[in-house]
Amino acid sequence: MSLFTRSRQLSDTTESGAEPDDDTGTAEPEGGGAGTAEPQDATATDAPESATRAQRTPPAPSPGTKPGWFGWRRRYPRTARGVSVGTTVLAGALVLFALLVPNRIERIEFMSFVRIPAEGVLLAGLLLALPSKPRRITAVVTGVFLGLVTVLKFVDMGFYQILARPFDLVLDWILIENGTDFLRETFGRTGQVLAVTGVIVLFVALLVLTTLAVVRLTNLMVRHRPLAGRTVLVLGTAWITCMTLGVEIGTVPVATKGNAEFLGNRVEQVRAGLADARVFEKQASKDAFAKTPPDQLLTGLRGKDVLFTFIESYGRVAIDDPAMAQQTDAVLKEGTGRLKAAGFESRSGWLQSPVTGAGSWLAHSTFLSGLWIKNQQRYRSLTTSDRMTLTNYFGKTGAWRTVGVVPGVRRAWPEGKYFGLDHIYDSEHLGYHGPYFSWTPVPDQFSMEAFERLEHGKKDREPIMAEIILASSHNPWSPIAHMIDWNDLGDGSVFHRIKKEGTNPTEVWKDPEKVRAEYRKAIEYSIRSLTEWVERYGDDDTVLVFLGDHQPVPTVTAGDTGKDVPVTIVAHDKKVLDRVADWGWTDGLKPAEDAPRWGMDKFRDRFMTAYGPQG
Repeated sequence: MSLFTRSRQLSDTTESGAEPDDDTGTAEPEGGGAGTAEPQDATATDAPESATRAQRTPPAPSPGTKPGWFGWRRRYPRTARGVSVGTTVLAGALVLFALLVPNRIERIEFMSFVRIPAEGVLLAGLLLALPSKPRRITAVVTGVFLGLVTVLKFVDMGFYQILARPFDLVLDWILIENGTDFLRETFGRTGQVLAVTGVIVLFVALLVLTTLAVVRLTNLMVRHRPLAGRTVLVLGTAWITCMTLGVEIGTVPVATKGNAEFLGNRVEQVRAGLADARVFEKQASKDAFAKTPPDQLLTGLRGKDVLFTFIESYGRVAIDDPAMAQQTDAVLKEGTGRLKAAGFESRSGWLQSPVTGAGSWLAHSTFLSGLWIKNQQRYRSLTTSDRMTLTNYFGKTGAWRTVGVVPGVRRAWPEGKYFGLDHIYDSEHLGYHGPYFSWTPVPDQFSMEAFERLEHGKKDREPIMAEIILASSHNPWSPIAHMIDWNDLGDGSVFHRIKKEGTNPTEVWKDPEKVRAEYRKAIEYSIRSLTEWVERYGDDDTVLVFLGDHQPVPTVTAGDTGKDVPVTIVAHDKKVLDRVADWGWTDGLKPAEDAPRWGMDKFRDRFMTAYGPQG
């Protein structure tokens, strides 16, 4: 009788088509959890035996229960239910995180995740309203899209940390390749491969997980449609109320439409990026000196050796920041005094770079071309055009030998031909046999000594115009070299010992204050390398223009988004500085706080005007 009753119960359940009461697919049997039903006429003697069987036999799952891997759901129904509930909670947390996470690290706080996202409420309402098949398709598409948006936010976080701006969907793809190159050059091939592999795995995992999470939550809402509908209505009403009243928790608004604004800004960014090529082409077509005869170009510098020198990441923060100002000021004052004792005078001002944190080549080309090169698209357009740069104009006169000293270049650099340099010395052609200092292939002091040996120190030579890029102050600033006796430089082998005495970048970057301290030391080293070279090797015909290419990364600037960099002209011949007397620059190597501030793209024309026939 007992077996017959159990069989009929199971048959009835199957025929009725009843679904499980939760998303695990399990249901508690109605007979007290034992999965059996005792007949009404069971004798008293059957009770002990039945109870014993109930204790020994696990609860039988309903026929609709999915077996799971290897049937574990049937063997462990309570565990299966717990796993299912936990998975659902994690899915909800992931979707909520994707909807609410900001795209900047400094904006991530607890309050950011207790807001009501308008997009989430609208999406839930849409999914509840759709028929079955369109709903499934919408859930999958939404999950993938939400994953892509989250990935873009993470990429933005990285760009804000390095470049203090978001990722440009049209123009910034080339920077990803540059980033992987930086990883290889800083941490080796293994470090590069591990980092890239990790990023790819996380990218794929995030897309898959957000998709599965949205699908799971959609299925849960459909199974509990009345409750889900009421919840969506309550949340929608709460969002409208909080938005209307401007309700905030601390300084964070409770109602948000952050994703809609985020995507709207990206659409506008893409439109601007696509239109930028036409704007730049129009700007590049205008050149005030294009028709100037060669014999009327740069006449005020004839017979002089002119050096345009960039100091990597030498930004205004090194001079103005209270944590660095005292030490940097001492180095600049010392350099001013030593140069003055050697017969040199100097004037300094400010330039605004088109970039911050990275993108040195964009700043270099802006300074030399007189055009605002703010992205890679403009850089490519420039270097494939016939636009003349400062270096091109020096070469056009025929009065200078033009050379480039670029120790940071360690592979083919086809754009170098565009700048019209007669000869380029990269990291492989400076005679250096010492170690890399993290990213930096050649220490600045050795680069300047190599320039003296290879070009400036030669006898019976023609005047030189040189573009020199000093790289020791390049991120990550650990370890860094320090000044030694110029006579001890040799082939650079001495720097093996110096590197061992330096700091470990892994340890330094754990503490922002240590990063800032190492950055300051790197800038001091670059300035000393340059000023001591002028003191040691400069002569009556030496003219030096040196500047920073951009501000360092936000870890150093501590949230300052300014793009100012110092610029200085040093000369032995007083007439050279007299030609820029009306610029209003500050005497010495340190520009005053209120010294003139120009866009970096304005320098070329003002310089050529000052040193032309009418200067």
